[in-house]
Amino acid sequence: MSAARFHETVINRLSELKSDSHEVQEKALQNLAFITKVSPPNRSLLAQTDGAISTLINLSKSLSSIIETLALSILFNLSLNPDLKRSLAEMETIYLLNSIIQSPSSQESSKLASSLICSLAMLDKNKAKFGAAATIQLLVKSISKPSSPATHHLLSSLAELVHFHGNCTLAVQSGAVSVLLQLVGSTDSEDLAGTSLAILNLLARFDEGLNALRGTDQIVSSMVNVLKGRCMFSKEGAAEILLRLFDESEGCMRDALRLPDFSTVLDDIQLRGSTKAREKASQLMKKMMEANFDTHIDGNSMFYRW
Repeated sequence: MSAARFHETVINRLSELKSDSHEVQEKALQNLAFITKVSPPNRSLLAQTDGAISTLINLSKSLSSIIETLALSILFNLSLNPDLKRSLAEMETIYLLNSIIQSPSSQESSKLASSLICSLAMLDKNKAKFGAAATIQLLVKSISKPSSPATHHLLSSLAELVHFHGNCTLAVQSGAVSVLLQLVGSTDSEDLAGTSLAILNLLARFDEGLNALRGTDQIVSSMVNVLKGRCMFSKEGAAEILLRLFDESEGCMRDALRLPDFSTVLDDIQLRGSTKAREKASQLMKKMMEANFDTHIDGNSMFYRW
């Protein structure tokens, strides 16, 4: 489709979006969603059309869940163009996405709003905007609710946003560490557990996140339990967290050494783990061997002293 013809099509579709008929609006949105799904040039042309973005944002507030999700789908398509991320991340749009996540009309709308946040946050200059709009606190609160099909999308958004230090601080202050550890301990979804561990590692890059992990009861045994599981992505994340804890806390290393099967678990990962998991397990084993502890056996536990 030529640029001139596409522009004419967009003008016609935007005109139809002003119709009082939901059926006409729906068909127009479906057409725009189709032509922007795989074509970056089409996305740019639509975004440059006067009134297109504001019309789509207004329709994202529609009481019709179908109209709302279609409008969000198109906005998400537009956000895939790197040069459109900054202009799309206006505070009005961010607050709209927050409101959808807080009170979604459907599971699909929550997924789309979360995906749009994640896409826009990929531009580093946008990350602080979401922090200022209280998106971090809202995501943590939403993730803490009973598992839903949108949880993975919410986690992905949080993972992208906490690459920014200020957002890490907000996440820790909002109780993200305990919320994420609950997901790690749940057997419902290994995928959610792996993503949660990845976020915890992002939080642990800074003192506030690492201190929150260190202050968590039974944190070492919890991570060792993850190492015993089947999900390799989770094992990689848990091993990375243990390395961070051992670097900062002699007490955490002592706790690990007291676990009778810890070395066996590390041996198993070094034999059967992924390349990254084997590397992390090897580093953990090296730290344990280099630790200058005197040992003695007491019952079934091994205690280590200086």
